[in-house]
Amino acid sequence: MIEIIILAVATSMDSFAVSIGLGTKKNTPGLALKAGLFFGMFQALMLFIGYFGGKGILGWIEAYAYWTASGLLILIGTKMIYESIQEGIEKDILAITNKIMLILAIATSIDAMAVGFSLTLLDVNPYVSCFIIGIITFIFSVAGVFIGRHSGTWLRNKAEIFGGIILILLGIKMLIF
Repeated sequence: MIEIIILAVATSMDSFAVSIGLGTKKNTPGLALKAGLFFGMFQALMLFIGYFGGKGILGWIEAYAYWTASGLLILIGTKMIYESIQEGIEKDILAITNKIMLILAIATSIDAMAVGFSLTLLDVNPYVSCFIIGIITFIFSVAGVFIGRHSGTWLRNKAEIFGGIILILLGIKMLIF
């Protein structure tokens, strides 16, 4: 269960970082709730899709499953760190509409689909795991909007770096143990 919580914190860092950026533009309880709902639901959904997709192909690649899952976690972690030094899309957003939130939610949760594959290798209940990860993403997203107002964007990049490092360490741990 502790691995699920660590995974939840790591995968929610993209949503947290985008929420911080949104909070610098507009900071209302309604936006915080909307960000939490969109990001939390899509994070859980994409993990769920990745988990069942991984279950479907696990039989074909079972001998290489740990290598594949570990490689995906390391690759996604590296990608998160790389993206942390790039400019965020939220800088170019003029109005925060439901359509924009949907696009941001999909963009921040695409990686979660690949991470969901690694859940197939853990002895966890996928429904409970996706729920926990969705709730933690919701909490981080809500907090990110409010933090964005006070921190500006300097914390956004650090959150993505932190999440990337955690995913890389989980990938390495999967190879070693």
